[in-house]
Amino acid sequence: MGAQPTVSDVADIAGVSRQTVSNVLNAPELVRPATRERVEDAIRVLGYRPHASARRLRTQKSSTIGIRLDPTTQDGISGSILDRFLHALTERADRQGLRVLLFTADDPDDEIEQFRRLSDAADVDGFVLTSTFVGDPRTQWLIDHGRSFVTFGRPWGIDDMTDPQHLWVDVDGRSGLRDATRHVLGLGARRVGYLGWPAGSGTGDDRRLGWLEAMREAGTVPEAGLASLEAASEDMVPSGAEAMRRLLEAAAAGGGLDALVCASDSLALGALTVVGRSIPIVGYDNTPIAASLGFSSVEQPLDEVAAGVLELLTGAHGGRVDTDAPVEDPRHRLIAPRLVVRSGDALVSPN
Repeated sequence: MGAQPTVSDVADIAGVSRQTVSNVLNAPELVRPATRERVEDAIRVLGYRPHASARRLRTQKSSTIGIRLDPTTQDGISGSILDRFLHALTERADRQGLRVLLFTADDPDDEIEQFRRLSDAADVDGFVLTSTFVGDPRTQWLIDHGRSFVTFGRPWGIDDMTDPQHLWVDVDGRSGLRDATRHVLGLGARRVGYLGWPAGSGTGDDRRLGWLEAMREAGTVPEAGLASLEAASEDMVPSGAEAMRRLLEAAAAGGGLDALVCASDSLALGALTVVGRSIPIVGYDNTPIAASLGFSSVEQPLDEVAAGVLELLTGAHGGRVDTDAPVEDPRHRLIAPRLVVRSGDALVSPN
C-alpha cells in the first residue's frame, strides 16, 4: 500500500500553497471560489483525508459526536432499530471525517451528567439524542448550556411542528400506521384493531392517530365502537400477548376483529402468539422478526434519518437553535416511512 497523500501533495496538484489547502479545509470562506474548487478537485483526485489529530489541534474541535448506547430491550426486538440507526450514523459520519463516541447512562439524569463531563473535557463537539419523551430534561440542559445537538425523535409535548425548540429528525409514524390501516382495510377488513403503548408516549400517541384517522376515514365502525378496538401494552412480547387477549374479549361484543395494526413488531409478535394467522397483522419497524415470520411491517428509513441528523448537526445550523439567524433551512426533518407488505397477510371476509 502506497503512502497516504499529504497536504503538500494536494498543494502541488492544485498549484497553491499549503496554507491555502489548510484554509479550504478549515475556513473555506476565506478562499476564492475558483481556487477552492481547484483544491477540492485535487483532494478528490488524490483521495486525501485530513489527519484527525492535526485537525483537532488546528480547529480546537474534536470532530466527534457523542451518543448514548441505549440498553437492549428485554425482548431484543425493538431495540434493534436504534442499533441500526447507530450503524447508519457511524457509517455516514466516517465519510465526513467525523467520529462517533458511545457512552452509557442509566437514566436521563445520568445522561446529563455525561453531557457535562464530555463537554467540560472537550471530548465531543455535539450530541445526538434518541428516545425523546414528553418533558425530556436532556434537551433543556443542552439548550441552557449552549451545546450543539440534534434529536432522533421530536420534542414531544411542545408545538414542535411550527415553533421547534431544538433541531430534530423523526419518522412520520402517524402516516406509517395510517398506511398500514388502509392496507388491511383494502384487503376487505372492516373492524381493524390497534395494539399500542400506554397513553403519554409521544411516539405511541402519534402512531395511534394514524390508525384512528384511517378508521374514521373508512367509516366501517361507528365512532363509539372504536374504543373497543384498541388496547395498550408495554413494548414486550408477553405483554403484547396479554393485551391481545383483552382486545379480543373487548371486541367480541361488536363482531370481533378482522385485522390488527401494531405500534411495534414486538407487539405484533405478541399478538401472533395468541391468534396466529387467523387475521392479518401489521407491525412497525420491519425488524428481522417480521421478515422471518412473514408479516407486513412499517419500515423506518434509518439511513435517511442518519443523513438528516448530520445535516442539522454539521450544516448551516451547526446543531444549535438560533431563531433570529437568517437560515432558510428547516430546523427539522420529518421523514416518510414505507409499508413493507408480505404474503403472510391473508385476505379476510367482512363480517
